[in-house]
Amino acid sequence: MPTFTAADGTRLAYHLVGERAPGQRAPLVCVPGGPMRASAYLGDLGGLARRRGTVLLDLRGTGASETPADPATYRCDRQAADVEALREHLGLERVDLLAHSAGGDLALLYATRHPERVRSLTLVTARARALGVDFTARHRAEAGARRSHEPWFETARGPYERIWAGTATDADFDEAAPFFYGHWDAVAQAHAAEDAAQSNEAAAELYAPPEAFDPAAARAVVAAWDVPVLVLGGELDGGPLPRIAATIAGLFRRAELTVQTGAGHYPWLDDPEGFTGSVDRFLRGL
Repeated sequence: MPTFTAADGTRLAYHLVGERAPGQRAPLVCVPGGPMRASAYLGDLGGLARRRGTVLLDLRGTGASETPADPATYRCDRQAADVEALREHLGLERVDLLAHSAGGDLALLYATRHPERVRSLTLVTARARALGVDFTARHRAEAGARRSHEPWFETARGPYERIWAGTATDADFDEAAPFFYGHWDAVAQAHAAEDAAQSNEAAAELYAPPEAFDPAAARAVVAAWDVPVLVLGGELDGGPLPRIAATIAGLFRRAELTVQTGAGHYPWLDDPEGFTGSVDRFLRGL
C-alpha cells in the first residue's frame, strides 16, 4: 500500500483504485467524509474508478494511516497540509479533486489556500462550512419528511430526529441509517454496517470547530477562482438539500449543479451509472 509522510512526520496511506488508460489524465484525488471515515467506504465510486483512476486518501488516524502524535492536527484546516503533501508526493502540478460529505470542508480549505494547485473540484453531497453554508436540523427534517412512505420510516424517524437534536445514541445512528440512502437495499445495508468500524469518532469530534473556518475570506477566493466546479447533490439528501446545493454552486465563478434523481447521501450506490456519467462528463469537459 503506498504511503507518504506529512509535514509533521505522520505516515499517511492512500489507495489506487482503477487504472489509467494510456494517455489518460492524472488520477482523481478523492477526500473522504464521515467525518474521519476511512476511504474504503468510497469503493470504486460506482465504477468511476474504471473510467478514471482514483487516489483515495486515508485521513490521518483512519484506515491505514498513522495516528498523529498531536490530536489537534485532526482539525480539517490543519489537514489541508496533508492534501498538499499528497499532491507533492504524486508529482502533480495541479489536481482534479473530488470530496464527499464532510470532506467538502477539507477540500474547500485546501482549494482556498492553494487555488493554483487545483485543476477542478467535484463536491459530492458535500459540506461547505468553509464557505459559511451549513445544514440545519430544519433542512434534515424537510428531507426526512419526504421519506414518509418508506416501510422503515416509523422505526427510523425517532432516531433520525434525535441525531439532529444532539441526543442520539449509537443505536439511534444505526436505526436512522435508511434516511441517508436513496434505496435501503442490501447494498446500502452492507455499506451502513461498516460505518462504525471505519470511523475514528474521537477524531471526528475535533474535525470541524468554528475556528477552523474563515468563510468571508474563503468566499472571496472562490468568487474569483477561474476553476470548474461540479456540485452534485442527491434529490433525497438533507445535507445538502438540493436548494442548498444550488446555493453552494452559486458561490463559485464557474460551477455547475447536478441533482441526482432518487439519490441520498451516497449517490454512487443509489444509481452508479447516473453518478459516474455525471462526474465523467464533467471531467471530460475540462
